[in-house]
Amino acid sequence: MTKKNLVSMATISTTPFSINNRTYTPSAKPIVVICIDGSADEYLDTTLAFRRMPNLEKIAKSGYRGMVRGALPSFTNVNNSSIVTGVTPAVHGICGNFFYEEAKDREVMMNSSEYLRAETILAAAANAGRKVAVVTAKEKLRDILSFKLNGIAFSAEKANQAKKETHGIDNLEEIVGHPTPPIYSPDASLFVLQAGVALIEKGIADFLYLSLTDYMQHTYDPYAEESLAFYEAMDAEIGKLIALGAIVGATADHGMNAKIHEDGTPNVLFVEDLLEEKFGNHFRVICPITDPYVKHHGALGSYIVIHVADKSIISDVKNWLAGLDGITEVYDKSTAVKVLEQPEDRIGDLVVLSGRNVVVGRRPQYHDLSALDGTLRSHGGRYEEMVPMIISHPLNTVYLRKAAGDPRNFDIFDFTINGTNA
Repeated sequence: MTKKNLVSMATISTTPFSINNRTYTPSAKPIVVICIDGSADEYLDTTLAFRRMPNLEKIAKSGYRGMVRGALPSFTNVNNSSIVTGVTPAVHGICGNFFYEEAKDREVMMNSSEYLRAETILAAAANAGRKVAVVTAKEKLRDILSFKLNGIAFSAEKANQAKKETHGIDNLEEIVGHPTPPIYSPDASLFVLQAGVALIEKGIADFLYLSLTDYMQHTYDPYAEESLAFYEAMDAEIGKLIALGAIVGATADHGMNAKIHEDGTPNVLFVEDLLEEKFGNHFRVICPITDPYVKHHGALGSYIVIHVADKSIISDVKNWLAGLDGITEVYDKSTAVKVLEQPEDRIGDLVVLSGRNVVVGRRPQYHDLSALDGTLRSHGGRYEEMVPMIISHPLNTVYLRKAAGDPRNFDIFDFTINGTNA
């Protein structure tokens, strides 16, 4: 570690802070939490097997690598919101990328901080004296993640538009040393990590949340050379963060699975069509995976909510759906609130989850699969709920016991800050 870094660490705040019923006691080292969007553990296993992630190999031996349970639905906005607040969707209120706002009778993207009902760890850390930076690949997340933040927040997608007065930083491309990348590329995620390295190296930030994008996981399976090369490049940047003295924690917002028949064609149940054929025109099906990134999934995931106009048929509809091939779980609203940890006022009358290789949608006209760059790989349900957790330093005794229980991906800040003796 250079003298420059030692001097900068001497000025890092170690003031404890409390948020959402947890207290965080950071050390005088840079803290970096990474959300490896869409990273099913199979990607790590495969890349490690090919000896393409030497830094993760070291972490697995001298730090910690395990599995944690994410929030449902296993979507980006939901889990990023849980990670930065440390609480479930029932508490923070973000239950999808997209939802039906009944009070205003409109279907809208849930990418604004106006929908967030909990304070963030990031804002609390900044208020406690840490120099906080949020770097996200996707612009859609920036507003939620920067909620009440006195710090830096920008996306790789629009890095060339970052300004001091709106993003907390100027001359971003010059600082990072790389141009603004295309969002549908591995470079979008690598830019986020490269920015993290640059911000620590230049003493601009000492408490970072780096949220990547899952374009690569949507497009390539774990064995593809493109995946192996991407994870190798990612590993190199993580190594640089650790070399700068950072305590690094990494997890994922969700996993990823192929949603196809054996012949490679998409395996889709168009639920709104099926319901109308069986019960008549009583339904509004919402696909909470819907977002602006059309090359990822065609708005098809393994989780939907259903608003039923005729409440008297809810039980019959629930039982009928539960009997369909490819449907694995169906809950009424009150049960979904409890079992799936959902905000009661923002979900439908029924919540439906599908199998590992199945997606559920509305009607064919709502889902354009022609934009996909590869086969249909998606997420949202129970089969993408379990994700990796990586900590660069060894866990202390208390957190080793916690890791042996039922840790969540949104415990990652707690584990990274409080879970080691670094």
